[in-house]
Amino acid sequence: MIRGMTPKEEETRASGLDERITGALVGAAVGDALGGPVEGYSPEQIVERHAGRVHGIVGPWNGDAWRTARPIAPYHKGDGHVTDDTLMTHALVRVYARVRDHLDAYAIADHLVPDLMTNPRWIPELEAEALPLHRVFLAEKWLVARLHYGHVDPREAGVGNIVNCGAAMYMAPVGLVNAANPAGAYAEALDIAGAHQSSYGREAAAVFAAAVAAASTPGATPDSVVSACLLLAKDGTRAAIEQVCETASQHTDFESALVPLRKAVAPYDTVGPDYRQPSLGARRPSRLHTIEELPIALGMLVLSRGDYRHAVLGAVNYGRDCDSIATMAGAMAGALGCPVPQDWAKRVSEASRMDLWEPATTLTTVTREIFRRDVTRRRSHEAALTELGA
Repeated sequence: MIRGMTPKEEETRASGLDERITGALVGAAVGDALGGPVEGYSPEQIVERHAGRVHGIVGPWNGDAWRTARPIAPYHKGDGHVTDDTLMTHALVRVYARVRDHLDAYAIADHLVPDLMTNPRWIPELEAEALPLHRVFLAEKWLVARLHYGHVDPREAGVGNIVNCGAAMYMAPVGLVNAANPAGAYAEALDIAGAHQSSYGREAAAVFAAAVAAASTPGATPDSVVSACLLLAKDGTRAAIEQVCETASQHTDFESALVPLRKAVAPYDTVGPDYRQPSLGARRPSRLHTIEELPIALGMLVLSRGDYRHAVLGAVNYGRDCDSIATMAGAMAGALGCPVPQDWAKRVSEASRMDLWEPATTLTTVTREIFRRDVTRRRSHEAALTELGA
């Protein structure tokens, strides 16, 4: 599908578990911060606003009027501030740190929901300390409404929510805990996301986790990541990934790919041409459709040949839900081992008042603990089957 990396490119890529986890989580946060200021706009609007393509961290779309300007007020999107994608990703890391094992939908009810409701944290877009619940959007508030107030079975709580990328956007930790095991990541994320989403929103969460796990495999390439996704993805999600990545393979620069990639995903996307005015069929369950963000993120990974900067800037300049697209592209490129630009990471960390590296350190420790438990469980199973004559 794409050309292989050159020996020089191979040499610059990180290979250890620590580096892969750090690259994925820091890469996701930086992509999120770069995409936030232009979220919801078209590539043409982005060019007009910024006198060309976005090549790094930019300020709020409406400048100093960000507190009152519609349709985004009162969020300070820009200047290196992360959005809810990163807030939710870090919240999921905290759940892993508490449980210290694989998660399921009940872990979301028992740990993630209380964390959103009861622990004030610094919210960069609000420039204030607040409950994360006050920042996340309705699709994430659904978790609290259904699990805390509604007492719904966590495995079924996602049914009835709007179908979007709300669950997928924070599933990178699941892929990292299951590094080099895409099928395990897919199954775990599918269970976790059942508390939040249904239909193709839940499917995308599982496939994105699998993509991150595949990217964490030694010797992984964008091609192998896409192949792992296609082996696991179902229905419209699979069809969209295949079509978008085939289109992306015909390009080596995001500039020429922006329009073709949108055309490739459009038949599977329910939102429609105007991102701010979704079509009547938007965000409803369907086996024929997909969220737009995951296939496009994979497409950017393909055309960039796994280069972090190129993949993320392609995602950012694509517009629409580009903070989530850049979050996913950044996580996958980082998991592949491509270095995240340190100047970007430093500026985002300082602007957001967040240690972007601490969650990675925590998740690396937890991942090693989970792996040791997995080995013990597997050997116990092997011994039992051996005794049974298998």
